[in-house]
Amino acid sequence: MTKRALVFISFGTAHLDALGAIEHLEKNISASMENVDIFRAFTSRIVIRKLAEEQNLVIKTPAEVMDELVQNGYESVLCQTLHVIPGIEYEKMAAELLTYRESFSTFQISRPLLSAQADYEESAQAICSMIPFRTDEEAIVLMGHGTPHFANAAYCQLENTFRFLGEEHVYVGTVDGFPGIEYILSRLKTRGIKTVYLMPFMIVAGDHAKNDLAGESPDSWKSILEASGFHTLPILTGLGELEQIGEIFIRHLKEAEQV
Repeated sequence: MTKRALVFISFGTAHLDALGAIEHLEKNISASMENVDIFRAFTSRIVIRKLAEEQNLVIKTPAEVMDELVQNGYESVLCQTLHVIPGIEYEKMAAELLTYRESFSTFQISRPLLSAQADYEESAQAICSMIPFRTDEEAIVLMGHGTPHFANAAYCQLENTFRFLGEEHVYVGTVDGFPGIEYILSRLKTRGIKTVYLMPFMIVAGDHAKNDLAGESPDSWKSILEASGFHTLPILTGLGELEQIGEIFIRHLKEAEQV
């Protein structure tokens, strides 16, 4: 029988409580596959080092997992990325992985979460299903990571997808890129919003969610919004915990299998 491997690759998180979102995705996606061995890799060397030093938890890099698969005679490898957008981290990961393509009889890399318009629409519906009933004075604010890469435009497309679906009071900002908190503030004030649900648009509710989004420091989005008179309701749930998000990744996995 052909030795098959399914490798889950994400940026990673050093927060053990947030790691559950990755594990939830891995479990649900793995259940859609048969006769495969499951492996995990993180792309962040900083996260890998912190987990080893602080938690005695060993997570391999994508290259280390590939070397292991070659040594153990795997023939078919499917890499399931858990990245949100096809940005810098995704491109670096793909470039590294493709050097191993000739080492296996079949080798495929799946697409990140936001790759086609259907992905945007299903992701938007997943977010809105968490807060189905809102008044005209309530809004949802999502925090994405952001990147200097041109793929950062995905966050603007996501917000426009909410508009397309009739959701006028959902706003998308980023930690490291445009749009930022200044944009969010301007839209909330223009729309006369009073209450803001704060959610991370990231696979895990880790450091950015706990500190940059909902932390108590003066420069967190929560503090900035409250200083401007808004009532905030943080929802620290990673995308990986949402069933609909898992279904998008499963679809991407099936599509990669068929290539």
